[in-house]
Amino acid sequence: MKNRRTGEIFLYGLIYFCAAISVVLLVGIIAYVLYQGLGTALNWEFLTTVTSALKGTKGIAGNIVNTLYIVVITMLIATPIGVGAAIYLNEYAKPGRLVSLIEFATETLSGIPSIIFGLFGMMFFGQTLGLKYSLLTGSFTLTLLVLPLITRNTQEALKTVPDSYRHGAIGLGAGKWYTIRTILLPSSMLGIITGVILAIGRIVGESAALIFTAGSGKAMLKGLSHFFPKMLESGGTLTVQLYLAATAEADFDTAFGTAVVLLVIVFIINILTKLLARKMDVNRER
Repeated sequence: MKNRRTGEIFLYGLIYFCAAISVVLLVGIIAYVLYQGLGTALNWEFLTTVTSALKGTKGIAGNIVNTLYIVVITMLIATPIGVGAAIYLNEYAKPGRLVSLIEFATETLSGIPSIIFGLFGMMFFGQTLGLKYSLLTGSFTLTLLVLPLITRNTQEALKTVPDSYRHGAIGLGAGKWYTIRTILLPSSMLGIITGVILAIGRIVGESAALIFTAGSGKAMLKGLSHFFPKMLESGGTLTVQLYLAATAEADFDTAFGTAVVLLVIVFIINILTKLLARKMDVNRER
């Protein structure tokens, strides 16, 4: 009995030690990035101007706009396709070789390195389709990257809905699509939204695929008339700018300033996920 108690104490201590290491690493990385970024380039001018050798300015406003473009376009394409595929696999398709093949392909896609997606996107979307280096090429490429994430999260969310909901709706005479639209999707919305937010986080943090497809342009939006044409122009996101600043340009002030902005975005994404989860739980209890 004493040996068992000693073993439990040791395991508890080991678990807490591992957890403490994770927290210390996170705090250390955040503190170092904030120390380097807040005291150097990061200011209002840095956030609202574009880097220009002629004007002598350093800024990431253009990169912020490019990041928003990439996120919005990618999610507008990937979300309906991913959710639709998950609904088909979970609610319509009969278990068999076809479903197994689709699920295997989805899992395989999620494990492919992003740089391979970038190479494929550059050759197919950029060269074959003639989109060249552009925000649209980058968005199409990232759609392939985040599609498995959205599909799998939506599938798992739909599986958590009890079968009694489906049987009850059918017993009341509701059709298949009506049941999905009014019962299954609202009940699994928390998981779907979580998958979408995680996909946004993946897009914001991606750089390897975008270097090959979206390029590194820093130009700002020139006006509303330029809104759609800008999609066909080269545009570097925040992560691409960070990479280039730290390597090609050796401008570590800009790199750490950009890193601080990325950290803030990641924190906002995580906070939104927690708030949505809490709100969904409260609504479900009611």
